[in-house]
Amino acid sequence: MSMEWFNRVTTELHDHLNSICDQYDQVGHMSIDQSAKHPRIEFFVETEDDERDYFCTLHFDPHNAEFYVETFDFEFEQQTRIILTDIEDIIDAIHDIFHDFISDDELDDLDEEFVLDAVNSGEYYVGEISDTEFEELSVEWETPEVTAFQIEDAIEITHQFGVVNATGDGVLRRVKRFWSEGNELHKEESSFVFTKEEASTLIALVASNMDKMTSYENL
Repeated sequence: MSMEWFNRVTTELHDHLNSICDQYDQVGHMSIDQSAKHPRIEFFVETEDDERDYFCTLHFDPHNAEFYVETFDFEFEQQTRIILTDIEDIIDAIHDIFHDFISDDELDDLDEEFVLDAVNSGEYYVGEISDTEFEELSVEWETPEVTAFQIEDAIEITHQFGVVNATGDGVLRRVKRFWSEGNELHKEESSFVFTKEEASTLIALVASNMDKMTSYENL
């Protein structure tokens, strides 16, 4: 009985996969593996050199008769499952994952082209930068460190905004401080550089999707 649900969903996904991928001018494919303890459906597109570029794996738990996708929680450094209870949830999840896959692929192409142009022109610019690279930039900090979130003696996250002197680009600096069980202080720091033209888009993207995010208190 449990595999009947798996087979029904598999059949429906063929048609929906074509619809999802057509929106991005791509041809989507899926392969089915029922030999595993948890059968899975793997989704991919074919590259120009006839290789497979996988973008999603949908697992099926036959004991509980439920589908799920696995993600990695970087905050807690562990694998997590997202349970998909019906066909609409499954289709939406695959659509969102494919959208992220296409967006990341396009950004990689743009980043590669931008870096090559910067190297050829002798300019220095990166999006998310390492600590070593950041030290090479001259930044005028426009704000102090602003505390975005804090749990006393546990974790503190601050943000700071600045402007790169050489280019006029904006810099958003994020510092995460947290204390281990032995009360030892740890610090993680990252920075993101962006142009003035990008700023309004970044603000709009965050503002329009905040309701989909989970706060620390609800974790």
